[in-house]
Amino acid sequence: MPVKSREIRLRERPVGVPSEDQFELAQVDVADPQEGEFLVRNIWMSVDPYMRGRMTERRSYIAPFVPGKVLEGGAIGQVVASRNAKYPVGTYVNSMLGWREFYLATGRGVERIDPTVAPIQAYLGPLGAPGLTAYVGLLKVAALKPGETVFVSGAAGAVGSVVCQIAKAKGCRVIGSAGSHEKLSWLRGEAGVDYAFNYKTAPDLSKELSQGAPDGIDVYFENVGGAQLEVALLHMRDFGRVAICGWISQYNATSPEPGPSTLALAIPRRLRLEGFIVTDHLDQRPNFFADMKEWIAAGKLRWHETVFEGLPNAPKAFIGLFTGQNIGKMLVRIGPDPAV
Repeated sequence: MPVKSREIRLRERPVGVPSEDQFELAQVDVADPQEGEFLVRNIWMSVDPYMRGRMTERRSYIAPFVPGKVLEGGAIGQVVASRNAKYPVGTYVNSMLGWREFYLATGRGVERIDPTVAPIQAYLGPLGAPGLTAYVGLLKVAALKPGETVFVSGAAGAVGSVVCQIAKAKGCRVIGSAGSHEKLSWLRGEAGVDYAFNYKTAPDLSKELSQGAPDGIDVYFENVGGAQLEVALLHMRDFGRVAICGWISQYNATSPEPGPSTLALAIPRRLRLEGFIVTDHLDQRPNFFADMKEWIAAGKLRWHETVFEGLPNAPKAFIGLFTGQNIGKMLVRIGPDPAV
């Protein structure tokens, strides 16, 4: 018999900050698996800032979402019925078929995961795209060298928190910015950053960076944009590198905002600013998994999760990304894991 599955669809394209009424909850029938297919029940799903860009109809590195259609995003699920010998019942899988309870698959676009390395939802965070983004952005794009000074904006987020800890594992001095006392406490106590400040309440961002990095910054890992990029450029050392991962301060802007007034410093200081997309660096995954497993085992990598319960709360979780409600990875628990 077909399985009843709920899914979240985009009702209309948002302008500015999204609202919950721009999403809708629908129910569909998912058929029994045919030969070569298997049925997956999602347990966890991810919400990520990049999804906001997909809600706008424009040319980008990934196709926009279509109103009236189910949304997409990272999800961890378990095979509950199978006619595919490679994916027997009980197998845990990672896919981009989130925002729904069940789906049929043939194996294409679905990846088995090892639940013995870490909790399964970690494959949506430090062992997933956010972790890989931190890894390639810091070590490949920014070409981090041991002992350098690193500034990370959005340091308590899913990507930034991993960046901070990789940099510490490489023997670097790390300065992080975040938007709440709770986040600063986590950065200092768990992530082990050397200096952290609240970018929302600090009266002088430049003074904060002078205190945190008196000799200047070698690498700036950019997650936020706006005023933090402008002031970071003031404190970059000669031949510094800026890895531009995200620009969350402007994702909901309704008109273009001016670039940093300090950008001309890139010339005399011979700075390199480079934007990157994690999917261009999938060849780094073997090294990434090897290093991450080593750091996790050695206690050098910790993570925090902010969890919303139930698929109907996925829009609320997504919107919460833009008001700073998450420490670490923002997740939605769609259903219980039978192994727990």
